[in-house]
Amino acid sequence: MPSFPSAQPAPACDPGTPAALQVMDLRCDHGGPYRLDIQAGECVAVVGRSGSGKSVLLRLIADLDPHEGEVALHGRLRSTWAAPEWRAQVVYQAAEPAWWAATAGEHMNGATAEVLAPWLARLGLDAELLDADVTRLSTGERQRMALVRSLSRQPRVLLLDEPTASLDAASALAVEQLVAEKMQRDGLVVVLVTHAREQADRLGHRVLQVRDRGLHPA
Repeated sequence: MPSFPSAQPAPACDPGTPAALQVMDLRCDHGGPYRLDIQAGECVAVVGRSGSGKSVLLRLIADLDPHEGEVALHGRLRSTWAAPEWRAQVVYQAAEPAWWAATAGEHMNGATAEVLAPWLARLGLDAELLDADVTRLSTGERQRMALVRSLSRQPRVLLLDEPTASLDAASALAVEQLVAEKMQRDGLVVVLVTHAREQADRLGHRVLQVRDRGLHPA
């Protein structure tokens, strides 16, 4: 079984280099200000009560909701990016991902079968499901397929909102292991929203709690 980042030190930060993802005084009517620096290859797990603003934080980072404040990716301010370009680099995966085409395969951003096959296998998904009517997939299959879709975009940052909520323990562990591998090998930045403290501790280098409209050590 692959080791998880939580069993290792957090990625080192070069004092002369900005964090991979910088969240600077993000705020909206529902929360904030949020401040957060995350290194390449690091996962920050976010916990908190229902309605506390965990999903709001992810949506603000992804630039999906009106807000004030700024975010930077490897030192470049989000305000200097075109919105589609930003959202291709900083991918938000909702707890209930939307599907707009007939099959899952049509959502894979042109990724080849050779690229997708290892991820599908790791997640216990048959490659034939790419061509199946997405409405006929089970809730758990769609949730795992959503991770494949997110990874197919080759993001630098992955914002995961309850990515294993509909999965059994074995499938959830497979998701965690694949995400951990992408962090370790590719320097992927992950912000994980989860209700499961055990998952937060396994996957996160840091665990933060949303309360009183801000982020605090959990």
